[in-house]
Amino acid sequence: MAMTSQDMLVEMKRLIEAAEASHIQIRAIGGLAVQAHNKSNHPQFLREFADLDFVIAKKQRREFESFMSQVGYSPDKPFNVLNGAERQIYSDPKTETKIDVFVGDFEMCHKISLEERLKFDPVTIPLAELLLSKAQILELNRKDALDITSILFNNETGNDDVEKINLQVLAQLCSQDWGLYKTTSINLGRVAEMMTQPDLILSADERSLVLTRIEQIQRTFQQMPKSLAWQLRDRVGTRVKWYIEVEEVER
Repeated sequence: MAMTSQDMLVEMKRLIEAAEASHIQIRAIGGLAVQAHNKSNHPQFLREFADLDFVIAKKQRREFESFMSQVGYSPDKPFNVLNGAERQIYSDPKTETKIDVFVGDFEMCHKISLEERLKFDPVTIPLAELLLSKAQILELNRKDALDITSILFNNETGNDDVEKINLQVLAQLCSQDWGLYKTTSINLGRVAEMMTQPDLILSADERSLVLTRIEQIQRTFQQMPKSLAWQLRDRVGTRVKWYIEVEEVER
């Protein structure tokens, strides 16, 4: 029997707590992680979820693999044998729930290192990286644009990770990776444009709040230190490919 969205949230928290009891650190990423930070429970951001997504530390990979069998999940053995050092897939044979696991880093259109950042939120990866994990998607669809909007709407910006989008972390990561900066900037612009659409269930004040936080991030990008290499890459711009080609994972 397929899980409801609420069932998925409950299962996500169960697995995180069970892992903590076994001294294994796992943190949620993806749509359910965004929903975990939807403090307002705003109806615009409620949706169904296809699977669970987690990040684990590379140093705990072997312990995690044993843990998953203990909590009722079976590995996708062919996929995990080929990709297990970077990414793993599991499923629950009873509910057919899928779990996608990133090991150490989140890598899709861009690579975001998470190995040393898993401790800064008790349930999900930190909000700055959660925002970037959505904003790094080159071919942004409406679902992911709404996930970005949800993060911005429900969480203030600041200079720490306590229920805030850490601007210092955004600046650090995007000043080190021009490509990540570029795709993130493009997608923040797309979300800002989406705030003009009449079909959104957001008031004028709610749209204004999202736009204000986008402006705060854009100002951070303008003010962040930029190395000579970053500046030279900026001059080249989008004439040279700045992202990783993403292959669909067969599941």
